[in-house]
Amino acid sequence: MAVVLGPNRYGKAETRVVRVTRDGEEHRLKDCTVGVSLSGDMRDVHLTGDNSAVLPTDTQKNTVYAFAGKHGIGEIEEFARLLARHFTGAGPSVHHARVAVEEHHWERRGPHSFARASAETRTCVVHHDRDGSTTVVSGLEGLVLLNTTGSEFHGFARDAYTTLAPTRDRVLATAVTARWRHTAPPDTPGSPGAYDFGESHAAVRRCLAEAFAGTHSLSLQQTLYAMGSRVLETRREICEIRLSLPNKHHFLVDLTPFGMDNDNEVYVAADRPYGLIEGTVIDDAAPAPGPAWD
Repeated sequence: MAVVLGPNRYGKAETRVVRVTRDGEEHRLKDCTVGVSLSGDMRDVHLTGDNSAVLPTDTQKNTVYAFAGKHGIGEIEEFARLLARHFTGAGPSVHHARVAVEEHHWERRGPHSFARASAETRTCVVHHDRDGSTTVVSGLEGLVLLNTTGSEFHGFARDAYTTLAPTRDRVLATAVTARWRHTAPPDTPGSPGAYDFGESHAAVRRCLAEAFAGTHSLSLQQTLYAMGSRVLETRREICEIRLSLPNKHHFLVDLTPFGMDNDNEVYVAADRPYGLIEGTVIDDAAPAPGPAWD
């Protein structure tokens, strides 16, 4: 049996950086968590302990802070691209850089006062190779959506263990995790028109919410496809979207012990277990994603 080194990478995970931009009396706040992973010619460090090709993870952390100070943090995709390009040029042993950023939202409450917003998080992952190729995947987590009606579930497969009753009217709720791949960054030759990542993110989020609200759902799977299709049909810069939709079940409470009817009005919101619906909607003309989703 031959034992060989397989794919590997290393980096600094979960570097928390907060950047305050002080434009006179009104300040702007960016609160991010950054993860860096580098890969390339790292054979010797694994096999012999030779660290000469290793850029310390502490250096990677310091670079995040230094770039936040030098360049500021605008759109997280642009910040991630700056870092990824820097790391692939940091030494001949680094062939590929992966930079992931989560942005934690704060709502303005005054010129220099903020309140932490909902649990929704904006995300991105950027991959950059030494040959200059870049892939950008934007996303969000924790977008909570709910329809009080307009959702059914019936005609499903049954076996000896099926107890679920079919329904023609139910509450449909989910907390969306979405990742979408850009055809090309907006400043790349051949990019599908001018846009910025902030405007694109807001538009994709709006498409997801509108499609969820406007789809008469016969299943959460059908709703997922409608949400993904709305994004691809509306936004030319997006070529693929992956969605993960937990079914946040709402069950009618039995009020008969209290001599009361429950005409689809009182529910218990179940925590777990929950159904988990996942799927990808693709522009079939789009190029293969490579490592973008890793």
